[in-house]
Amino acid sequence: MQTILLCGFDEAGRGPLAGPVTAGAVILPADFPVEILNDSKKLSEKKRESAEKVILESACWGLGIVDHTQIDRMNILRASLYAMRLAYEDMLLKFPGWAKKNNITEYRITGIADGTFIPDIKDLECRCEPKADGKYPAVMAASIIAKVERDSIMKKMDELYPEYGYAAHKGYPTKKHIEICRRIGASPIQRLSFKY
Repeated sequence: MQTILLCGFDEAGRGPLAGPVTAGAVILPADFPVEILNDSKKLSEKKRESAEKVILESACWGLGIVDHTQIDRMNILRASLYAMRLAYEDMLLKFPGWAKKNNITEYRITGIADGTFIPDIKDLECRCEPKADGKYPAVMAASIIAKVERDSIMKKMDELYPEYGYAAHKGYPTKKHIEICRRIGASPIQRLSFKY
């Protein structure tokens, strides 16, 4: 019998003035403990990191990262959707081993993306839904791994460019971040197409 597998998509980092946009693509196993999931923005950092560990261990997942220069070239919407496509391609590399481990032989993958646009992925039936990251466990999981990955990148950027305070605001347009950019100029990971 054919198993329908739902792949959830979500991104992190559309709004910041600096750094990459990241995306997750996740298929959860049938026995996944969905009670640990939620929209990543509604979980504490500790709970996100704890949930991410379980996702990475038991789900089939992929990550996509599009850097600030590509964002400036493509625009943030296209970059976000491209990150989702990259995440899906990354997930597909892991899929054969994961399917075998979970005794899945006949299957069909469908997708659901958070928001109002779908990634351009060949041969994938995908739909989008606003606030899907609060309704569908697979999208919640994608939201979590995208957010944890992006936060980790921005903490590393804070070590390289400590004057910008990236560990605290992760590149989002806080008052302090905007003031620093206006005072000392754009950082090397600034999205130059964004106004601040």
